[in-house]
Amino acid sequence: MSALIVIDVQNDFCPGGALAVPEGDLIVPGINALMVKADAVVLTQDWHPADHSSFASQHDSQEPYGLIEMPYGPQVLWPDHCVIGSDGAAFHRDLDTDRAEMVIRKGFRRSIDSYSAFFENDHKTPTGLEGYLRTRGISTLTMVGLATDFCVAYSAIDAAKLGFDVTVRLDLCRAIDLNGSLDTARQDMAQAGVTLG
Repeated sequence: MSALIVIDVQNDFCPGGALAVPEGDLIVPGINALMVKADAVVLTQDWHPADHSSFASQHDSQEPYGLIEMPYGPQVLWPDHCVIGSDGAAFHRDLDTDRAEMVIRKGFRRSIDSYSAFFENDHKTPTGLEGYLRTRGISTLTMVGLATDFCVAYSAIDAAKLGFDVTVRLDLCRAIDLNGSLDTARQDMAQAGVTLG
């Protein structure tokens, strides 16, 4: 069985949002069309407390997109985004959320960020998605969403490491591309055995 994993198609990652990914909204119709063909659809949702440690606003004299060291490794500092219950954290209004059988919320622990749909950024704390997919008998994953070079790439690499057959549909993703992060993410995904479609 196969599943479509739709990563973080939320208002704050679309044009006009707090952490807007260029053309992030343009992928929505294609994602909706792909949902019809999947055996299962899972949506992920960035879901941060207002004082999340990955927000630049929580660190004195730090600007967004700077890099700091956290107990679990390097952490990009972001503008405040996808705050729990906010309009920015809501799914894009045109996304067909009715087709989703599961929503995985990530990044809700204040002290650790979570890019991947499978693990927090410590690469140890699971979200529960792997168990859900295994008990459903799902072994093939197609990933789409935002942003290619962060949450999509982290999710795809983790899924490949866990033994899933993973394809990322690059035409249904968009990237932030922070200091060459898109090229790096593509290389890392390919090295992990992810099919880039």
